[in-house]
Amino acid sequence: MNLNDVHRGITKHRARKRIGRGPGSGTGKTSGRGHNGHKSRSGYSRKPNFQGGAMPMFRRIPKRGFNNRWALTVFAVNVGRLNDSFDDGAEVTLKLLAEKDLAKGTFDEVKILGDGELTKKLTVSAHRFSKSAEEKITAAGGTIIKLIAKRPPAERAADLKKQREAKA
Repeated sequence: MNLNDVHRGITKHRARKRIGRGPGSGTGKTSGRGHNGHKSRSGYSRKPNFQGGAMPMFRRIPKRGFNNRWALTVFAVNVGRLNDSFDDGAEVTLKLLAEKDLAKGTFDEVKILGDGELTKKLTVSAHRFSKSAEEKITAAGGTIIKLIAKRPPAERAADLKKQREAKA
């Protein structure tokens, strides 16, 4: 191989394919579209779920129940795990829960559940609390801070509608 052969055949701007320029060009007559069928016609566009005329996969798979697209994902943390992870008098925030690997992954809300024993005085801030968790935290001398949660779009839309009606 010679040094001047390295860039042979490589061009900065490739010439566009000129179609429909006679049988000798290689892309004449049918212009690279084949003979008949959908793709040979002008104005053809295939839908993303088209599977060659076969019954699409999303119609073949059985569906059951209801999937709420606006449902919030709630991550549960037990009181016993808080007792093991935090010192007496500590403030438990969402950031600290994530740092101590008590609240992993993506979620919209955190709920504190009452499973386990709590002996330490903690200031716990979360979106939701079970009744037993509230009782255990206050019995140990701690305090509860309820955070404002993200609400589903349907709820937010209803609130906006109420506000508009109140103004009018």
